[in-house]
Amino acid sequence: MADPRRAALIDWINGIELIAGREPVLASCDASFRRYFRLQTGSTSFIAMDAPPDKENCLPFVRIAGYLEAMQLNAPRIIEADLDRGFLLLSDLGNEQYLEKLEKFPDQAASLYSDAIDSMLVIQRLGTAYQSMLPPYNEDVLRFEMSLFRDWLCGTYLQLEFSKADEVNWQACCDILVENALRQPQVFVHRDYHSRNLMVTKDGNPGILDFQDALEGPFTYDLVSLLKDCYIRWPAADVWQWALRYYRELDAATREQVDELQFRRYFELMGIQRHLKAAGIFCRLKQRDGKSNYMADVPRTLNYIVELGPDYEELGFLMRLIEERVLPVWSGDA
Repeated sequence: MADPRRAALIDWINGIELIAGREPVLASCDASFRRYFRLQTGSTSFIAMDAPPDKENCLPFVRIAGYLEAMQLNAPRIIEADLDRGFLLLSDLGNEQYLEKLEKFPDQAASLYSDAIDSMLVIQRLGTAYQSMLPPYNEDVLRFEMSLFRDWLCGTYLQLEFSKADEVNWQACCDILVENALRQPQVFVHRDYHSRNLMVTKDGNPGILDFQDALEGPFTYDLVSLLKDCYIRWPAADVWQWALRYYRELDAATREQVDELQFRRYFELMGIQRHLKAAGIFCRLKQRDGKSNYMADVPRTLNYIVELGPDYEELGFLMRLIEERVLPVWSGDA
């Protein structure tokens, strides 16, 4: 089939002396409309990003890449950019995702997560210089994200009917989760910090990808994205020990403000908000965009929520909704 974007990309590549004449080989696609192509020249490889400008805006990617570079973190460097056409030439962080490494060598999880937490702490500490330039992770954003679960998973996908009482109870649960997020210390949030967006690298591990949606928001958001990953699951005891490692590395002022018990509540409720969002997005990807490969991850994502039911009676409606009305009828292939 004709691929006019690829043809335009090749035309752009041929205008850059460094890579002219090199053949772009598809490296990956993601949940957005972006595609990534690898270009090899001698022993060096590069990544060309194709981001259709009518669907994707490259400017936030370029801006956040600059912030991460200033923090000396291992993220792609911008070599060439054509924002009007939606093309970027990037340094290549390799092709081994954290997810692939963790699945093959689970015994390396502690080391890999230690590296990832260290980089996250750098983002939060040095990111104070940039976080005021990021959009806020405010109430409107938080509520919209949770509405994806209500509208796309419960509504469009499962065709569940909400009574007036259900709507009231749903909104009460959302209120709790919004308050939990807004009360936390606010930091530079990557917003999608997990095993598919972290690359295993020889130096400066991990390589950090997919950061263009960064916001100023809750300090536990990236942590729960990493440790309660929608794509791979670890024993709860391990997750909490890794979370405590992060907590103990925080500055004394933050730990005085947020004791360990409060930190755990922040962390767990933040996870519920994120997992509602993620499950909703997975269904939207299938229903709206025809991308069904994320549907198998929905049960894992929702089980993170229901396992917290005994500890959060105030979210009883949400727990019952998922346990009694969502998971029992879940097929993932409708």
